Amino acid sequence: MSVVESAASTIRATPFRNTASLIDRTRMHFEAAHHRGLMAVYGRSEEGRAVSLTGGNPRGNTIIDYVRCSYLGLDNHPAIVAGAVAAMEEYGSLHWSCARTRLNFGLIGDLEVTLSQLFGARVIAYSTVMVANMGALPIIASGHLTEGQRPVMVFDRLAHASLAFHKAVVAEEAQVETIPHNDLDALEQICRKHPIVVYVCDGVYSMGGFAPIEGLLQLQEKYGLFLYIDDAHGISLFGEKGEGFARSQLPRDLGERTIVAASLGKGFGASGGMLMLGTADQEALFRCYSIPYAFSASPNLAAVGAALASAEIHRTSELKIRQGQLAERIAFFDERIDTDQRSAPLPIRMIKVGDEFAAIDFAGRLLDDGLYTSVTFFPTVARGHAGIRICLTADHDPADLERLCSKIQSYEKPVLTRGSSPNDIDAAAAPGRLPL
Repeated sequence: MSVVESAASTIRATPFRNTASLIDRTRMHFEAAHHRGLMAVYGRSEEGRAVSLTGGNPRGNTIIDYVRCSYLGLDNHPAIVAGAVAAMEEYGSLHWSCARTRLNFGLIGDLEVTLSQLFGARVIAYSTVMVANMGALPIIASGHLTEGQRPVMVFDRLAHASLAFHKAVVAEEAQVETIPHNDLDALEQICRKHPIVVYVCDGVYSMGGFAPIEGLLQLQEKYGLFLYIDDAHGISLFGEKGEGFARSQLPRDLGERTIVAASLGKGFGASGGMLMLGTADQEALFRCYSIPYAFSASPNLAAVGAALASAEIHRTSELKIRQGQLAERIAFFDERIDTDQRSAPLPIRMIKVGDEFAAIDFAGRLLDDGLYTSVTFFPTVARGHAGIRICLTADHDPADLERLCSKIQSYEKPVLTRGSSPNDIDAAAAPGRLPL
Protein backbone atom coordinates (compact mmCIF):
# COMPACT_ATOMS: atom_id res chain seq x y z
CA MET A 1 0.00 0.00 0.00
CA SER A 2 1.36 3.42 -0.95
CA VAL A 3 1.79 6.25 1.54
CA VAL A 4 -1.14 8.09 -0.08
CA GLU A 5 -3.36 5.00 0.06
CA SER A 6 -2.42 4.43 3.68
CA ALA A 7 -3.27 8.03 4.58
CA ALA A 8 -6.58 7.82 2.76
CA SER A 9 -7.41 4.61 4.60
CA THR A 10 -6.63 6.29 7.92
CA ILE A 11 -8.86 9.25 7.08
CA ARG A 12 -11.77 7.02 6.11
CA ALA A 13 -11.41 5.08 9.36
CA THR A 14 -11.67 8.19 11.55
CA PRO A 15 -15.06 7.95 13.31
CA PHE A 16 -15.43 11.58 14.33
CA ARG A 17 -15.53 13.50 11.04
CA ASN A 18 -17.57 12.98 7.89
CA THR A 19 -17.70 16.43 6.34
CA ALA A 20 -18.17 15.31 2.73
CA SER A 21 -21.23 13.22 3.56
CA LEU A 22 -22.64 15.96 5.79
CA ILE A 23 -22.43 18.51 2.97
CA ASP A 24 -23.91 16.11 0.42
CA ARG A 25 -26.91 15.37 2.66
CA THR A 26 -27.68 18.92 3.80
CA ARG A 27 -26.69 21.29 1.03
CA MET A 28 -30.18 21.37 -0.54
CA HIS A 29 -31.66 22.48 2.79
CA PHE A 30 -29.11 25.24 3.30
CA GLU A 31 -29.65 26.45 -0.25
CA ALA A 32 -33.43 26.48 0.26
CA ALA A 33 -33.07 28.41 3.55
CA HIS A 34 -30.79 30.97 1.90
CA HIS A 35 -33.17 31.30 -1.06
CA ARG A 36 -36.08 31.88 1.35
CA GLY A 37 -34.11 34.68 3.00
CA LEU A 38 -33.73 32.87 6.33
CA MET A 39 -29.93 32.88 6.38
CA ALA A 40 -27.29 35.56 5.81
CA VAL A 41 -29.69 38.31 6.92
CA TYR A 42 -28.05 41.72 7.38
CA GLY A 43 -29.28 44.60 9.49
CA ARG A 44 -28.67 46.85 12.48
CA SER A 45 -30.15 46.71 15.96
CA GLU A 46 -32.84 49.13 17.01
CA GLU A 47 -34.68 49.54 20.30
CA GLY A 48 -35.51 46.29 22.09
CA ARG A 49 -35.45 43.31 19.74
CA ALA A 50 -36.22 45.25 16.56
CA VAL A 51 -33.73 44.97 13.71
CA SER A 52 -33.74 47.26 10.68
CA LEU A 53 -32.70 45.36 7.59
CA THR A 54 -30.07 46.64 5.20
CA GLY A 55 -29.30 45.92 1.57
CA GLY A 56 -32.75 46.67 0.16
CA ASN A 57 -34.47 43.64 1.67
CA PRO A 58 -37.83 43.13 -0.09
CA ARG A 59 -39.63 42.35 3.19
CA GLY A 60 -39.39 45.92 4.36
CA ASN A 61 -37.27 47.73 6.90
CA THR A 62 -37.86 46.15 10.31
CA ILE A 63 -38.21 42.69 11.81
CA ILE A 64 -38.54 41.42 15.38
CA ASP A 65 -35.61 39.17 16.20
CA TYR A 66 -36.02 35.82 17.96
CA VAL A 67 -32.60 34.57 16.82
CA ARG A 68 -30.05 36.37 18.99
CA CYS A 69 -29.11 34.70 22.26
CA SER A 70 -28.82 37.88 24.30
CA TYR A 71 -31.38 36.50 26.73
CA LEU A 72 -31.23 39.46 29.13
CA GLY A 73 -31.24 42.02 26.32
CA LEU A 74 -27.84 43.37 27.34
CA ASP A 75 -26.33 43.43 23.85
CA ASN A 76 -28.10 46.77 23.24
CA HIS A 77 -27.33 48.19 26.69
CA PRO A 78 -25.90 51.73 26.40
CA ALA A 79 -23.46 51.15 29.28
CA ILE A 80 -21.98 48.12 27.52
CA VAL A 81 -21.63 50.00 24.22
CA ALA A 82 -20.06 52.91 26.10
CA GLY A 83 -17.65 50.52 27.84
CA ALA A 84 -16.44 49.21 24.49
CA VAL A 85 -15.84 52.73 23.15
CA ALA A 86 -14.16 53.94 26.34
CA ALA A 87 -11.69 51.04 26.36
CA MET A 88 -10.50 51.81 22.83
CA GLU A 89 -10.25 55.52 23.56
CA GLU A 90 -8.28 54.92 26.77
CA TYR A 91 -5.75 52.61 25.14
CA GLY A 92 -5.77 54.18 21.67
CA SER A 93 -6.00 50.77 20.04
CA LEU A 94 -8.34 47.92 19.18
CA HIS A 95 -6.10 44.87 18.92
CA TRP A 96 -2.53 43.77 19.63
CA SER A 97 -1.37 41.07 17.26
CA CYS A 98 0.74 38.91 19.54
CA ALA A 99 0.31 35.78 21.60
CA ARG A 100 -0.93 36.22 25.14
CA THR A 101 2.15 34.47 26.48
CA ARG A 102 4.02 37.62 25.40
CA LEU A 103 2.14 40.94 25.69
CA ASN A 104 -1.34 41.76 26.97
CA PHE A 105 -3.46 44.85 27.37
CA GLY A 106 -3.63 45.74 31.04
CA LEU A 107 -7.40 45.93 30.74
CA ILE A 108 -7.76 42.22 30.02
CA GLY A 109 -5.98 41.50 33.28
CA ASP A 110 -8.54 43.72 35.00
CA LEU A 111 -11.34 41.80 33.28
CA GLU A 112 -10.06 38.40 34.38
CA VAL A 113 -9.70 39.57 37.98
CA THR A 114 -13.21 41.03 37.88
CA LEU A 115 -14.75 37.88 36.41
CA SER A 116 -12.85 35.70 38.89
CA GLN A 117 -14.34 37.66 41.78
CA LEU A 118 -17.80 37.68 40.21
CA PHE A 119 -18.00 33.94 39.53
CA GLY A 120 -15.86 32.52 42.33
CA ALA A 121 -13.25 30.85 40.11
CA ARG A 122 -9.97 31.47 38.34
CA VAL A 123 -11.12 32.95 35.04
CA ILE A 124 -9.23 33.13 31.77
CA ALA A 125 -10.90 35.12 29.00
CA TYR A 126 -10.81 34.10 25.33
CA SER A 127 -12.06 35.60 22.08
CA THR A 128 -14.90 33.03 21.90
CA VAL A 129 -16.13 30.07 23.93
CA MET A 130 -15.32 27.74 21.01
CA VAL A 131 -11.71 28.93 21.17
CA ALA A 132 -11.74 28.32 24.92
CA ASN A 133 -12.93 24.75 24.31
CA MET A 134 -10.26 24.25 21.66
CA GLY A 135 -7.60 25.19 24.18
CA ALA A 136 -8.99 23.21 27.10
CA LEU A 137 -10.03 19.80 25.80
CA PRO A 138 -6.63 18.56 24.50
CA ILE A 139 -4.96 19.56 27.77
CA ILE A 140 -7.57 17.65 29.76
CA ALA A 141 -7.18 14.64 27.46
CA SER A 142 -3.40 14.69 27.97
CA GLY A 143 -3.81 13.57 31.59
CA HIS A 144 -2.04 16.58 33.08
CA LEU A 145 -5.14 17.51 35.07
CA THR A 146 -5.79 13.94 36.17
CA GLU A 147 -2.58 12.99 37.98
CA GLY A 148 -0.75 11.99 34.81
CA GLN A 149 -3.34 9.39 33.76
CA ARG A 150 -4.99 9.88 30.38
CA PRO A 151 -8.75 9.84 30.94
CA VAL A 152 -11.57 8.37 28.92
CA MET A 153 -13.23 11.42 27.35
CA VAL A 154 -17.00 10.93 27.30
CA PHE A 155 -19.07 13.35 25.21
CA ASP A 156 -22.80 13.77 25.59
CA ARG A 157 -24.51 12.85 22.32
CA LEU A 158 -26.01 16.33 22.04
CA ALA A 159 -22.93 18.26 23.13
CA HIS A 160 -22.74 21.47 21.14
CA ALA A 161 -20.82 21.52 17.86
CA SER A 162 -18.22 23.76 19.50
CA LEU A 163 -17.45 20.79 21.77
CA ALA A 164 -18.03 17.85 19.42
CA PHE A 165 -15.86 19.44 16.74
CA HIS A 166 -12.77 18.71 18.84
CA LYS A 167 -13.36 14.97 19.21
CA ALA A 168 -10.89 14.08 16.47
CA VAL A 169 -8.09 16.09 18.09
CA VAL A 170 -8.93 14.79 21.57
CA ALA A 171 -8.86 11.24 20.20
CA GLU A 172 -5.17 11.74 19.42
CA GLU A 173 -4.61 12.09 23.18
CA ALA A 174 -7.16 9.77 24.79
CA GLN A 175 -9.99 7.32 24.27
CA VAL A 176 -13.19 9.10 23.18
CA GLU A 177 -16.71 7.80 23.81
CA THR A 178 -20.13 9.25 23.06
CA ILE A 179 -23.15 8.36 25.19
CA PRO A 180 -26.89 9.02 24.84
CA HIS A 181 -28.07 12.44 25.96
CA ASN A 182 -28.07 12.91 29.75
CA ASP A 183 -27.71 9.14 30.26
CA LEU A 184 -26.28 8.94 33.76
CA ASP A 185 -26.51 5.15 33.80
CA ALA A 186 -24.33 4.86 30.71
CA LEU A 187 -21.89 7.35 32.22
CA GLU A 188 -21.73 5.41 35.48
CA GLN A 189 -21.00 2.18 33.62
CA ILE A 190 -17.97 3.83 32.04
CA CYS A 191 -16.89 5.19 35.42
CA ARG A 192 -16.98 1.67 36.85
CA LYS A 193 -14.73 0.35 34.08
CA HIS A 194 -12.16 3.14 33.96
CA PRO A 195 -10.31 4.88 36.79
CA ILE A 196 -10.29 8.34 35.17
CA VAL A 197 -13.31 9.63 33.23
CA VAL A 198 -14.08 13.10 31.90
CA TYR A 199 -17.63 14.03 30.93
CA VAL A 200 -18.07 16.79 28.35
CA CYS A 201 -21.51 18.38 28.11
CA ASP A 202 -23.50 21.59 27.89
CA GLY A 203 -25.04 23.23 30.92
CA VAL A 204 -28.01 24.52 28.93
CA TYR A 205 -28.42 22.93 25.50
CA SER A 206 -28.83 25.20 22.49
CA MET A 207 -31.91 23.30 21.29
CA GLY A 208 -33.50 23.21 24.75
CA GLY A 209 -32.94 21.14 27.88
CA PHE A 210 -30.15 21.08 30.42
CA ALA A 211 -27.56 18.89 32.10
CA PRO A 212 -28.51 16.93 35.26
CA ILE A 213 -26.02 18.77 37.46
CA GLU A 214 -27.08 17.12 40.72
CA GLY A 215 -26.67 13.63 39.27
CA LEU A 216 -23.31 14.53 37.78
CA LEU A 217 -22.08 15.79 41.14
CA GLN A 218 -23.13 12.49 42.72
CA LEU A 219 -21.05 10.61 40.14
CA GLN A 220 -18.17 12.97 40.80
CA GLU A 221 -18.38 12.26 44.53
CA LYS A 222 -18.61 8.50 43.96
CA TYR A 223 -16.05 8.01 41.18
CA GLY A 224 -14.00 11.20 40.96
CA LEU A 225 -15.64 12.08 37.64
CA PHE A 226 -14.07 15.11 35.95
CA LEU A 227 -16.71 17.54 34.64
CA TYR A 228 -16.24 19.88 31.70
CA ILE A 229 -19.43 21.90 31.28
CA ASP A 230 -19.99 24.44 28.53
CA ASP A 231 -22.62 26.78 29.97
CA ALA A 232 -22.65 29.25 27.08
CA HIS A 233 -26.45 29.44 27.07
CA GLY A 234 -26.85 29.49 30.86
CA ILE A 235 -24.50 32.27 31.92
CA SER A 236 -26.07 35.36 33.53
CA LEU A 237 -29.57 33.86 33.58
CA PHE A 238 -29.15 32.17 36.96
CA GLY A 239 -27.41 33.03 40.20
CA GLU A 240 -27.23 36.12 42.39
CA LYS A 241 -24.34 37.44 40.30
CA GLY A 242 -25.25 35.72 37.06
CA GLU A 243 -22.95 32.75 37.69
CA GLY A 244 -25.04 30.71 35.27
CA PHE A 245 -27.03 27.50 35.27
CA ALA A 246 -24.05 25.26 36.03
CA ARG A 247 -21.88 27.40 38.31
CA SER A 248 -24.82 28.40 40.52
CA GLN A 249 -25.37 24.69 41.35
CA LEU A 250 -21.73 23.75 41.88
CA PRO A 251 -19.80 23.91 45.15
CA ARG A 252 -18.28 27.24 46.11
CA ASP A 253 -14.83 25.75 45.50
CA LEU A 254 -14.71 24.24 42.00
CA GLY A 255 -11.79 22.07 43.03
CA GLU A 256 -9.61 19.97 40.76
CA ARG A 257 -12.33 18.05 38.89
CA THR A 258 -14.62 20.71 37.44
CA ILE A 259 -14.15 23.29 34.69
CA VAL A 260 -16.92 25.52 33.38
CA ALA A 261 -16.70 27.21 29.99
CA ALA A 262 -19.06 30.06 29.17
CA SER A 263 -19.80 32.78 26.66
CA LEU A 264 -19.45 36.48 27.29
CA GLY A 265 -21.56 37.17 24.21
CA LYS A 266 -24.95 35.61 24.99
CA GLY A 267 -26.74 36.34 28.26
CA PHE A 268 -23.69 38.32 29.39
CA GLY A 269 -24.28 40.75 26.53
CA ALA A 270 -20.69 41.54 25.57
CA SER A 271 -18.29 39.48 23.45
CA GLY A 272 -15.85 36.63 24.04
CA GLY A 273 -15.62 33.46 26.08
CA MET A 274 -14.08 32.28 29.33
CA LEU A 275 -12.99 29.30 31.37
CA MET A 276 -13.72 29.03 35.08
CA LEU A 277 -10.92 27.00 36.67
CA GLY A 278 -10.60 25.65 40.19
CA THR A 279 -6.87 25.63 40.94
CA ALA A 280 -3.74 27.70 40.46
CA ASP A 281 -1.99 24.74 38.80
CA GLN A 282 -4.73 24.52 36.17
CA GLU A 283 -4.49 28.22 35.48
CA ALA A 284 -0.70 28.11 35.11
CA LEU A 285 -0.93 25.14 32.73
CA PHE A 286 -3.57 26.80 30.56
CA ARG A 287 -1.64 30.06 30.38
CA CYS A 288 1.32 28.19 28.92
CA TYR A 289 -0.16 25.38 26.83
CA SER A 290 -3.66 26.38 25.76
CA ILE A 291 -3.29 26.69 21.97
CA PRO A 292 -5.30 29.92 21.56
CA TYR A 293 -3.48 31.45 24.53
CA ALA A 294 0.00 30.57 23.29
CA PHE A 295 -0.51 31.04 19.55
CA SER A 296 -3.27 33.61 19.17
CA ALA A 297 -4.29 37.01 20.51
CA SER A 298 -6.56 38.11 23.31
CA PRO A 299 -10.08 39.45 22.88
CA ASN A 300 -9.96 42.91 21.33
CA LEU A 301 -10.29 45.97 23.54
CA ALA A 302 -13.87 46.71 22.53
CA ALA A 303 -14.86 43.23 23.73
CA VAL A 304 -12.89 43.67 26.96
CA GLY A 305 -14.41 47.08 27.70
CA ALA A 306 -17.90 45.78 26.98
CA ALA A 307 -17.37 42.78 29.27
CA LEU A 308 -16.15 44.99 32.11
CA ALA A 309 -19.26 47.14 31.74
CA SER A 310 -21.48 44.06 31.81
CA ALA A 311 -19.69 42.82 34.93
CA GLU A 312 -20.62 46.08 36.63
CA ILE A 313 -24.28 45.55 35.69
CA HIS A 314 -24.03 42.03 37.15
CA ARG A 315 -23.19 43.61 40.50
CA THR A 316 -26.34 45.73 40.59
CA SER A 317 -30.05 45.12 41.11
CA GLU A 318 -30.57 45.51 37.36
CA LEU A 319 -29.41 41.92 36.86
CA LYS A 320 -32.19 40.55 39.07
CA ILE A 321 -34.74 42.81 37.37
CA ARG A 322 -33.76 41.54 33.93
CA GLN A 323 -33.75 37.92 35.12
CA GLY A 324 -37.29 38.51 36.37
CA GLN A 325 -38.38 40.10 33.10
CA LEU A 326 -37.03 37.10 31.20
CA ALA A 327 -38.98 34.73 33.44
CA GLU A 328 -42.14 36.73 32.74
CA ARG A 329 -41.61 36.53 28.97
CA ILE A 330 -41.03 32.78 29.17
CA ALA A 331 -44.25 32.30 31.18
CA PHE A 332 -46.15 34.55 28.74
CA PHE A 333 -45.06 32.41 25.78
CA ASP A 334 -45.73 29.12 27.57
CA GLU A 335 -49.30 30.15 28.39
CA ARG A 336 -49.98 30.44 24.66
CA ILE A 337 -47.79 27.86 22.92
CA ASP A 338 -47.33 24.25 24.01
CA THR A 339 -43.77 23.04 23.40
CA ASP A 340 -41.63 20.27 24.83
CA GLN A 341 -39.80 22.90 26.88
CA ARG A 342 -42.95 24.30 28.47
CA SER A 343 -42.49 25.35 32.13
CA ALA A 344 -38.69 24.97 31.97
CA PRO A 345 -36.97 28.12 33.33
CA LEU A 346 -34.91 28.41 30.15
CA PRO A 347 -35.34 30.89 27.28
CA ILE A 348 -35.14 28.47 24.34
CA ARG A 349 -38.33 27.10 22.79
CA MET A 350 -38.49 24.65 19.89
CA ILE A 351 -41.44 24.30 17.52
CA LYS A 352 -41.01 20.88 15.94
CA VAL A 353 -42.16 20.53 12.33
CA GLY A 354 -40.43 17.35 11.14
CA ASP A 355 -39.79 17.75 7.42
CA GLU A 356 -36.89 20.05 6.56
CA PHE A 357 -38.58 21.88 3.70
CA ALA A 358 -41.78 22.30 5.72
CA ALA A 359 -39.71 23.86 8.53
CA ILE A 360 -38.09 26.26 6.05
CA ASP A 361 -41.53 27.24 4.78
CA PHE A 362 -42.80 27.71 8.36
CA ALA A 363 -39.92 30.00 9.30
CA GLY A 364 -40.28 31.81 5.97
CA ARG A 365 -43.94 32.56 6.63
CA LEU A 366 -43.05 33.99 10.03
CA LEU A 367 -40.35 36.13 8.47
CA ASP A 368 -42.81 37.39 5.85
CA ASP A 369 -44.80 38.63 8.86
CA GLY A 370 -41.73 40.39 10.26
CA LEU A 371 -40.87 37.72 12.84
CA TYR A 372 -37.37 36.26 12.44
CA THR A 373 -36.78 32.85 14.01
CA SER A 374 -34.07 30.23 13.45
CA VAL A 375 -34.97 27.36 11.16
CA THR A 376 -33.18 24.26 12.46
CA PHE A 377 -32.46 21.06 10.57
CA PHE A 378 -29.78 18.40 10.29
CA PRO A 379 -26.98 18.50 11.40
CA THR A 380 -28.15 20.89 14.12
CA VAL A 381 -30.93 18.43 14.95
CA ALA A 382 -31.59 14.88 13.78
CA ARG A 383 -32.97 14.25 10.30
CA GLY A 384 -36.75 14.41 10.33
CA HIS A 385 -36.75 16.59 13.48
CA ALA A 386 -36.55 19.97 11.76
CA GLY A 387 -38.34 22.96 13.20
CA ILE A 388 -37.81 26.50 14.41
CA ARG A 389 -35.95 27.75 17.47
CA ILE A 390 -37.24 30.76 19.36
CA CYS A 391 -34.91 32.66 21.69
CA LEU A 392 -36.91 34.60 24.25
CA THR A 393 -35.34 37.62 25.91
CA ALA A 394 -36.06 40.10 28.67
CA ASP A 395 -36.22 42.78 25.99
CA HIS A 396 -39.08 41.34 23.97
CA ASP A 397 -42.17 43.53 24.01
CA PRO A 398 -45.21 41.51 25.17
CA ALA A 399 -47.13 42.85 22.17
CA ASP A 400 -44.51 41.38 19.83
CA LEU A 401 -44.64 38.08 21.71
CA GLU A 402 -48.41 38.06 21.43
CA ARG A 403 -48.13 38.60 17.68
CA LEU A 404 -45.61 35.75 17.38
CA CYS A 405 -47.86 33.38 19.30
CA SER A 406 -50.90 34.37 17.26
CA LYS A 407 -49.09 33.74 13.99
CA ILE A 408 -47.87 30.34 15.16
CA GLN A 409 -51.39 29.39 16.26
CA SER A 410 -52.86 30.59 12.97
CA TYR A 411 -50.82 28.17 10.88
CA GLU A 412 -52.25 24.78 9.99
CA LYS A 413 -52.12 22.53 13.05
CA PRO A 414 -50.88 19.42 11.17
CA VAL A 415 -47.64 21.27 10.49
CA LEU A 416 -46.82 21.24 14.20
CA THR A 417 -45.98 17.87 15.68
CA ARG A 418 -45.23 17.43 19.36
CA GLY A 419 -42.35 15.03 19.84
CA SER A 420 -40.09 13.89 22.58
CA SER A 421 -38.34 16.23 24.94
CA PRO A 422 -34.79 17.29 23.94
CA ASN A 423 -33.67 15.34 27.01
CA ASP A 424 -35.14 12.16 25.50
CA ILE A 425 -34.61 12.37 21.73
CA ASP A 426 -31.28 10.62 21.55
CA ALA A 427 -32.64 7.20 20.60
CA ALA A 428 -34.61 8.71 17.76
CA ALA A 429 -31.81 11.03 16.75
CA ALA A 430 -29.01 8.48 16.66
CA PRO A 431 -29.85 6.82 13.31
CA GLY A 432 -30.14 10.18 11.58
CA ARG A 433 -26.97 11.81 12.85
CA LEU A 434 -23.61 11.81 11.16
CA PRO A 435 -20.33 11.75 13.07
CA LEU A 436 -19.23 15.39 12.84
